[in-house]
Amino acid sequence: MNGPDEWDGRELPGGPGERPRIPSPRTAAEDQGPLPDAPPAPVRETVDDTAGGPRAPEAEPVTEPPAPLPLPLPAPAPPHRVLKSLLGAWALSACSAEETTAVEAHLTDCASCADEALRLRDAVGLLHPADSLDLDPLLRSRVLEGCLGRRPARIPVPEWATPYDAETAKLDALLRDMGEAEWRAPVRLRWFEGERPVERETTVGGVMGHLMAVDGLVATALGLPDPLGTAAPPGTPDPLIRTETFWRTPDEEHSPLALHAPWRDQSYALIRQVSFAGDKVAELAVPYGDFRLTLRDSFLDRAFECWVHAGDIAEAVDYPYQPPAAGHLHRMVDLAARLLPSALADRRRAGLAAPPQRLVEAGAPGRTLHLEVEGNGGGHWYIALDSPAALGTPDRTVAHIALDSAEFCQLAAGHISPEEAAAGQHGERDAIRDVLFATASLSRL
Repeated sequence: MNGPDEWDGRELPGGPGERPRIPSPRTAAEDQGPLPDAPPAPVRETVDDTAGGPRAPEAEPVTEPPAPLPLPLPAPAPPHRVLKSLLGAWALSACSAEETTAVEAHLTDCASCADEALRLRDAVGLLHPADSLDLDPLLRSRVLEGCLGRRPARIPVPEWATPYDAETAKLDALLRDMGEAEWRAPVRLRWFEGERPVERETTVGGVMGHLMAVDGLVATALGLPDPLGTAAPPGTPDPLIRTETFWRTPDEEHSPLALHAPWRDQSYALIRQVSFAGDKVAELAVPYGDFRLTLRDSFLDRAFECWVHAGDIAEAVDYPYQPPAAGHLHRMVDLAARLLPSALADRRRAGLAAPPQRLVEAGAPGRTLHLEVEGNGGGHWYIALDSPAALGTPDRTVAHIALDSAEFCQLAAGHISPEEAAAGQHGERDAIRDVLFATASLSRL
């Protein structure tokens, strides 16, 4: 074995025993001039899966920066005559964005056009303010009234059925604007039972099912098909039981939107039936469970409930809704006022109202409460306090209540409690309280 200083001469050229020479230090690359360009990017070798071997090398793509696009030249301004012709549309805010920009730029340079634009804007301010795009809910009634005034209908709608005709048409128009998601919107139904308010949550479809089921009481009284069909509960018809029965049907759950057409067809059929029958059926009795109404009053009752529940639907879907026409609203308030003596007697029998102070013969004047309803559809009514068969007269008045028509209807619908009714009150406190609670008890599901 050779030592560290010995060399065998076999690893490097030279003679035996010659030691290797140590090369002198090399100069740096920077000393010989500028550095060369960077070497090309390495070539990627890809594998051909189908052939099982390497494919031809692919060079890395060389991207060059895109050339800058030339800036578009500004469009030439329209001529003076064109801009002057647009001043009227500009004053009405009817120009496009481009036209508005061009006109307003022109007005800064043209004094004559600026003066004319100012005059046009002042003239626009004198026009009628812009109305809502929603159609007036009374438009249908006015159009029909105008048409019938020129050419009377061969088979006119009875006057006592016109409120129901108008309110169902308004609700129909609201439902046409709603999609299936809105039909499933939650709706809170409110009414009054005994001494306390009651609430029930359903959907828009559930409300329409309720209206359809209760309208069926009027339909069957007129000989029309019952919307419940074979599912109609036996015995004395009751609005609550009929509604619960309808809500349990599977069709209402799966397709609430499908209730619109049957309800609309049923309302049309009711109007058509009474139009052909005329006043012959006005006094026909319609049972409502534990009480009855004439067909004339039933149509007012259905019109009132249609309006109230349409307001519930409109509130649920955030849609504006108008009250009935003044003449129709007056008829609804009149029906509620005429029902108050009977409602007061029912509360007395249930122990919820003070007993009568004296017995009064049927048709004889007795203690009276003066009900004053203000606003559209308002009027004066004299409510007999001691007996539903007694006669209310101004000279026997012992108490006075003043309510706004909208507030009275909300109270009769059970949407506000008697304590919340902001009523002008004067006279016997017990009589006032009993009548306010009797008004709230007129509400029902």
